Amino acid sequence: MKVTDRSPLQPTPRTVPVSTPGARRGRRAIARHHLAAARTATRALGYRTLSGNIAADVTNGRLTRTGDFLDRIGGSDLPDGQKSWFGRHVAKAFRTAHDGADAIRVWAQHRTTSHWVHVHVYNPTDPALYTALQTYKATRHLAAADFTECA
Repeated sequence: MKVTDRSPLQPTPRTVPVSTPGARRGRRAIARHHLAAARTATRALGYRTLSGNIAADVTNGRLTRTGDFLDRIGGSDLPDGQKSWFGRHVAKAFRTAHDGADAIRVWAQHRTTSHWVHVHVYNPTDPALYTALQTYKATRHLAAADFTECA
């Protein structure tokens, strides 16, 4: 422990310079501007901002949601409940393959309810997608030979 000659009752010296009143007014004006912009922003923009580059990767096709994957391979006729369970199977297969780590998450709008939900996204060629396709009973009919060879 370092011993100092200051008593504990003395205030610590100020290391941050005191701002001038003009600078304070400028910061307040900027804060008001940001607050007004935040009030007028749409909810979609807010969630898109929270997701950042991940949402851009999903839009550009570098990452995929499980529902989009099922639509791409012909599983668009499955009800939402089965798509949800397929997503759980994919998450379990991904955790098994990656020592318990979760996949990347992104905010996305639900297909039917339009609520914003946090969903996992995967690389379109991730083996977890194809493993879950074979292990989940409702999607086994979609696991054709040409899809399993990609994994």
